[in-house]
Amino acid sequence: MAFLIPIALLGALLAIPIVLLYMLRLRRREVVVSSTFLWQQIVRDNEANTPWQRLRRNLLLFLQLIILALLVLALARPFITVPAVSTGQIELLLDASASMNANDMPNGETRFDEAKRQALSIVDTLGQNDTMTIIRVANVAEVIAPATGDPSLLRTAINNAHPSEAQADWVGALTLASADAINVSDFNMVVISDGGLGDASGLPGVPGKVQYIPIGRSTDNLAITALSTRSLPGQAPELFAEVTNYGQQDAAVIFDLRVDGNLFSAANYTVKAGSSIPIVTTALPQNFTLLQAGLTTPSDSQVPDYLAEDNAAWTVSSGSGTRRALLMSSENRFLEQVLRSLPSIEAFKGDVKRPLPADKFDLYILDGWLPTDGKLPDGDLLIINPPSSTSLFTVGEETKPAGAFTVKSNDPRTTFVDFKDVNILKFKTLSGVDWAEPLVTTTTGPLLVAGEQDGRQVAILTFDIHDSDLPLHITWPILMANLLEWFTPGAIISVPNGLQVGASLPIRPPFEATGVHVTLPDGSSKDLPIDRQTVVFADTHEPGLYKIDILKGDEIIQSASFAVNLFAPTESNITPQQTISLSGNTIAAATRDEVGQQEFWPWAALLALLILMIEWLVYQRRMQARTVFRPFFRQPVQGVAR
Repeated sequence: MAFLIPIALLGALLAIPIVLLYMLRLRRREVVVSSTFLWQQIVRDNEANTPWQRLRRNLLLFLQLIILALLVLALARPFITVPAVSTGQIELLLDASASMNANDMPNGETRFDEAKRQALSIVDTLGQNDTMTIIRVANVAEVIAPATGDPSLLRTAINNAHPSEAQADWVGALTLASADAINVSDFNMVVISDGGLGDASGLPGVPGKVQYIPIGRSTDNLAITALSTRSLPGQAPELFAEVTNYGQQDAAVIFDLRVDGNLFSAANYTVKAGSSIPIVTTALPQNFTLLQAGLTTPSDSQVPDYLAEDNAAWTVSSGSGTRRALLMSSENRFLEQVLRSLPSIEAFKGDVKRPLPADKFDLYILDGWLPTDGKLPDGDLLIINPPSSTSLFTVGEETKPAGAFTVKSNDPRTTFVDFKDVNILKFKTLSGVDWAEPLVTTTTGPLLVAGEQDGRQVAILTFDIHDSDLPLHITWPILMANLLEWFTPGAIISVPNGLQVGASLPIRPPFEATGVHVTLPDGSSKDLPIDRQTVVFADTHEPGLYKIDILKGDEIIQSASFAVNLFAPTESNITPQQTISLSGNTIAAATRDEVGQQEFWPWAALLALLILMIEWLVYQRRMQARTVFRPFFRQPVQGVAR
């Protein structure tokens, strides 16, 4: 045994004043007596006040000396040499990926719990001149303890660490660790993980000595590895899912499906070892929003499923974010081409010789046609060359445009629209459109008006497109795109198949937006300020459904949802790897071939505290005994002169 601070042993000299205090202590005790005959004890009383008496056996003195010895021993920091995994400047990479949540360790503990224990054991063997940096490797590598030799700081960082539900960024972690190797001669890297390093295995020139501590015991795991939906025009929505068995024995599983929170189906499947099965459903309800799939193992199953994080998956309907538009026109190829080119519009063409279809549409495009009963459909309206008056406007005579065209360029509906070179033969005058805003006008009347009336958006082009050369100019697709984006706001996100945990999401709010509010799967929320055209949301650390609300002041003007899933074979395949590949080298499990130092001063300090409590109890009992028996001695003897 040796000491890190041997000079602290000088504290043992404090035993001298403790002993002296016991030798100088006054031992006289006052007692009420019944006779002056006891005055003969005055000689002994004088002896009691005489200093430098011979020490007598005293339990309190013995306990206090033991306490002092233990405290001095703790201050001297005694240690013994023990085998260690690594010494010097150590970079500890602690795997915190999703697979470390697997509970295949003894007593149902997770792999991350075992990894923390291994990390703490390395801290316990740090030498006096050793330092350690701890890097938590999740979807983003982060330093949770900078280089230090203080065991208490390192233990606190390890105990406070937690696993993630994402893939590990080993490239970033190894790059971050290697940066600390500059101008360091005794550099060592320790990787505590359960598997391969993926793309990081090809990194060239990782410095220093690399040690690997494998974690994990079993391969048994079932996972949902794919989930998506699609909806073709005129067909029911379809679902495709995939369930994979990464274990070494066939496993039974229950696959359940929930649509908008309601149980839709549940079926039993048997997945062979090391294989996958596809699950296709073609009977999904129309116009659903959210679909959630889940895996559970039957109660009588003998095959365990050690990782729960990949037993659930979510997807948002692929049809969400698009709007159904009905075109009522005898023949207008220009309109049809524009509608086919816009992904946010699902266009249908009606028969002008028949009444409007009974189906509901989000947008009605009426080109030179209106319902014979004069009743406008209940939805947003784009009316081109209206043939007659309606409850929204009155149609006047046809007239020729005069003067230059005036375009309201600061309006989003006419952004980049230029009518300078457009020629229009004639248009129809309108009246009774005070609810609308003129966007393109001439001195003889408006050519385009738009506004909101009765809770719906309405835009009116007052001329027949065929009576102009507008479709031959670039202004035509720009104008239609602007109008249809006003009817159908542009998608703020584009993630048709969802995201993986840890991925970033670009959000494109409209120009008038003032803020973005994101609701996470656990119910918490975050507000993102808008300081540029694209806002990036990166806190996708949890699988589930996220909701985005676009704010204009306190008003929600647009919403969208997206799903985040694990879908990572490298994490769902929990087979523990006994070796890793790094810089072209195969690294086997680490052995304790270094010499470390294990301190045991905390045990000495704990023992000192325990004996201090015993010493306090002994003292309290003596004081209580003296208090109890003293009144007995003070009782005078009856009939005797005092």
